[in-house]
Order: sequence, then structure tokens, then C-alpha cells
Amino acid sequence: MEKTRRRLGRGLEALLGPATVAEARADGSLTNVSLSIIRPNPYQPRHAFDEEALDELKTSLQQSGLLQPIIVRPAENGAFELIAGERRCRAAQLLGWTEISALVKEVDDRTLLTFALVENLQRDALSPIDEASGYQRMIEEFGASQSEVADLVGRGRSTVANALRLLRLPDKVRDLVHVGKLSTGHARALLQVSDQKTVPNLAERIVTDRLSVRETEAMARGKKTSKRRPRYSRNDSPQYAHIRRVEDTLRTRLGTDVFVAMRGKGSGRVTINFYSNDDLARILGLVLGEPFDG
Repeated sequence: MEKTRRRLGRGLEALLGPATVAEARADGSLTNVSLSIIRPNPYQPRHAFDEEALDELKTSLQQSGLLQPIIVRPAENGAFELIAGERRCRAAQLLGWTEISALVKEVDDRTLLTFALVENLQRDALSPIDEASGYQRMIEEFGASQSEVADLVGRGRSTVANALRLLRLPDKVRDLVHVGKLSTGHARALLQVSDQKTVPNLAERIVTDRLSVRETEAMARGKKTSKRRPRYSRNDSPQYAHIRRVEDTLRTRLGTDVFVAMRGKGSGRVTINFYSNDDLARILGLVLGEPFDG
């Protein structure tokens, strides 16, 4: 818990309060709030919720009850706005609950957006585009600098700067990054293309030909890359189809090229590529769950 608090950024620690329903009940800070008067967080940076994960949370609430209270702030006409816990609210509504345990906090809009960003970043719940849009909103609506944003959300300034650069991409390309068809490594390479009007077509080629980040960087510099077929055809065995899904998931999560090689009897090798010292530090931060200081 102490490590988590340090990573939250200054000014957010007071929002956390008791970590569990039992602790909140013991110190008297817990209250029951009707789900019908809880409004979504207007600064929620996340635009998509995994239905499968939501169903798992629903099952958990049904079996074990609410383990962590939601956090809300007072709103107009006796209502409340969510600060943290939208998935818990959605799952509770699916179960037919009418009330939910909550901590009520008085916070301003900037803190509301910051906490929503931090909560989702720590859960790895944001797409790269949602993350960048959240940073941009802090800058535009609250006058924060990139350094202040980085400090508040516990990220490096270069991480924030690189995320914001993704918003320069054409809408069609941003959509491909948002849904995971293009990694952030591919996106950064496309930002180097001198004629940005050609970027949407290049992005489609990356997806169709399954080009690596290295090949995309070469293409961005004007070098020709040969068209190649996907490594696994439709007629390949289910095992290789599964390997491809694993590679695609890791590429999306880490924002770089990832290759899985099977050796038999369940063993194999995972290769994660990086293309600079900063890129390596970024990947290590994602793998370790915190900035790499080594």
C-alpha cells in the first residue's frame, strides 16, 4: 500500500482513505449510497469496458460481496459523482443491487481527472489513445504542464510527451492504435513519415502484412519493404493460432515487437524487442509495474 501511495502523485493520497470496506466501517467513514443517484465520472478517460472482465467482477461481488468501497463526491440535487469504482457500480447494477458502500470526498475537477487517470493506469485499463487524451485534457482544461502531469500520475516526463505525440496521428490511425491493431511502437514510427497524408494507407499495410516495428521504421524512412504473408495461415493448427493471439496481445500491451517460439512439451521462448535505451526502460516499467530505476 505504501508503494502504491508513493506512485499516486502529490495531493492524491487523501483520496484513498481506508483500503477495504471493513476498515472504512471501523473508522466510521463508510456510507451506503443509492446506485440510482450515482453519476459517472465526467472525466473518466476510459471509453471501453471489457465485458468479460465485468462479468468476472459481477461473479466476484456475488460470491464475496464488495471488498473495496467506491469513492464519490457530492453533486447537485443530492446526487453523487464517481471518483473511483465505475466497474464496481456497473457490476452491482447487473446484480440488481440498489445501494453500494462508498467513501464521500470533497474534491475539485482537476483532482477528479487525475485520480481517474491514475486508477486506470495502475490497472493497465487504458488504451494508449485514452491515456494520451487524458493527459491532453489535464493540460488544456487545467493548465498543467507536461512535467506537472508526469508528477501527478507517477510517469516520466518523456512517457507523457511520447503519449501526447500519438494524438498527432490521423483519426483512422488513432482508431487502429486504440483497438490494439497497431502498437505504440508502430505509431511512433508512423509519426516520422514526412507526408502525413500517406499515413492511413501505410497503417493499413502494417496491419495487413503484419509488419514489425523495425520494418515500419524502414518504411517511414522511405525504404521499400517486401510484402510478406502472415506467419500463420488460416489452415494452421489451433496451437499456432493461439501463439499468434499471444504475440498480438503482448505487442499491444508492450508497444513493441514480440515473438513466441515453441520448442515442444510446453516449453519455448518469448523475444521482446527494444529499439533504444528509453524504449527498454519503458518496457521494463510495463513489465515490472513501476518505473525502472536500474
